Amino acid sequence: MLKGINPTLSPELLKILSEMGHGDELIIADGGFPGANLARNLVRADGVGCVAMLEAVLSVFPLDQYDDKNFFLMETTGGDAPPAIWDEYAEVLRRYEPTAHIEHLERFAYYERAKKAYAVIATSEMAPYGNILLKKGCVR
Repeated sequence: MLKGINPTLSPELLKILSEMGHGDELIIADGGFPGANLARNLVRADGVGCVAMLEAVLSVFPLDQYDDKNFFLMETTGGDAPPAIWDEYAEVLRRYEPTAHIEHLERFAYYERAKKAYAVIATSEMAPYGNILLKKGCVR
């Protein structure tokens, strides 16, 4: 056990977050995301939702300050309304990265980007369109 580290961050996940370099991308995936099929490095976070995982990750993970496109959500499709969880993500993002902006990617473009991501964290999030893509920056 480590002091000051959110217990949601497993030793395996802390190792991966440390290995990542500037510009590397991370997916926090909802329960329906095909992470096992797409991930270079898959980290299971069963029983954890995306809001809790986002909070934990952003407590140690700086977003890329040289690219204002560093936080992405998957676009809704077929006229689906934006899910309420996006408001929770925005609140967490404001606390940790107040100058960051939320961008959106089309579903299949998101999957292609996920194939190149350094890692995918597979959560148990049940909210639709709960996926988050983060681009790592440097500690300031």
